[in-house]
Parts: sequence; structure tokens; C-alpha cells
Amino acid sequence: MKNPMEYKSYKGIVEYSADDGVFFGKIFGVNDLITFEGDTVKELEVAFRGAVDDYLQACKLQGKEPERNFFKRAC
Repeated sequence: MKNPMEYKSYKGIVEYSADDGVFFGKIFGVNDLITFEGDTVKELEVAFRGAVDDYLQACKLQGKEPERNFFKRAC
């Protein structure tokens, strides 16, 4: 899988573990470690969007400005 997932200007890079039979990924372009996984593509998509939403909510609760993916800043 070469194409990143995108949601709310964040990009997720996805890999597949044949040993575990699971898709997994992380949000690319931010310093915080934000990961997600799923057994199916649909589960992966839901987990990715949830990870972004959770990150944004955590930043809000901490009074921290969320990092923005460098893909967005380059435009």
C-alpha cells in the first residue's frame, strides 16, 4: 500500500503484517506517536479516523495546539 489515508488534513501511512494478519499504521508528519490498526480495511479506516479525532480531543483537553501534518503546511 503506497497511498496514504487522509482525514482532517492528517495522513496515515499503512502497512500489513502477514504474520499477525492485521493492518497497522501511524499518523505521518507529526512528532506525537499516533497509531491505529484493524483486521479489515473498513476497521482500519474507522480506527484511523478515531485516532485523529482522539488526538485532536486530547490536545484540546491539554490546551495544546495540535501539530499539523507537514503535507498541509507545504501547500
